[in-house]
Amino acid sequence: MGYQLSAVVADAELLREHTAELDHAVLGELRQDFALLPVTPQLVVELTGSLPDFAVDDRTAEHPFGLVLSPVLTELLSGWSGLGPLAYVEAEFGGGAGYQSAMVWLGGAVSWGPCFDDVLDGPREQWPINAALLRLGVERGAWIDPFAEVGLHLERSTDGWLAHGRRRLSADYWDELVEQWENQ
Repeated sequence: MGYQLSAVVADAELLREHTAELDHAVLGELRQDFALLPVTPQLVVELTGSLPDFAVDDRTAEHPFGLVLSPVLTELLSGWSGLGPLAYVEAEFGGGAGYQSAMVWLGGAVSWGPCFDDVLDGPREQWPINAALLRLGVERGAWIDPFAEVGLHLERSTDGWLAHGRRRLSADYWDELVEQWENQ
């Protein structure tokens, strides 16, 4: 089973404030008061007024994202970061091969990244998405890494996160289901 994600992650209130009037914005609740905004082609059009552009070549350190971050989109994310840090994250895995990429904005400017890794053989905290989450303020806890700590493992795709958000589920929902199942 593969994994695919294209999303903005930030404090839930920051994302609610900036997306309240958008038709194609769906927030997925994460743990620690964070939220995820799945980045879909429809959302990109709504935010930028233009169709999204996607990279045709494999991801590399020089071209870390599948979604080409247009100047309009990066300016928008930069502006949102005036209220707090936010990250754009991408991941795609299938059959053991894949990549993670992430970039963080704070105070109206890129504060970290972009960072790309298609090997993921270093310490987990240095993997791009984990490193970005730590820069957002995710606190370490009982889970294996920040990715799992906030609940990014709960859905396997951007579409899964859209369904998660539309159903208004929290990351804790799945933990509660497991607890109920174990108690039966």
